[in-house]
Amino acid sequence: MGIKTFSIDNETYERFREFCKKEGYSMSKKVENFMKGEMEKLRSAKSGKNLQGLKSFSSEKKAATEHSFSRYC
Repeated sequence: MGIKTFSIDNETYERFREFCKKEGYSMSKKVENFMKGEMEKLRSAKSGKNLQGLKSFSSEKKAATEHSFSRYC
């Protein structure tokens, strides 16, 4: 764990921050789970080629039920 730096459009960041605040979500956890989901998609699409050391995140994914970001919770 550690602090990471990303460049994100201000409007996008503010909308996401407000959404997470309203719903009581951790922004960091949402971003982390999004990244895991994207890596799983890549892993599936590439059938594991050149992605050594990546584990399957499918057990950590949750079904989308309440809103568009719920799959990243």
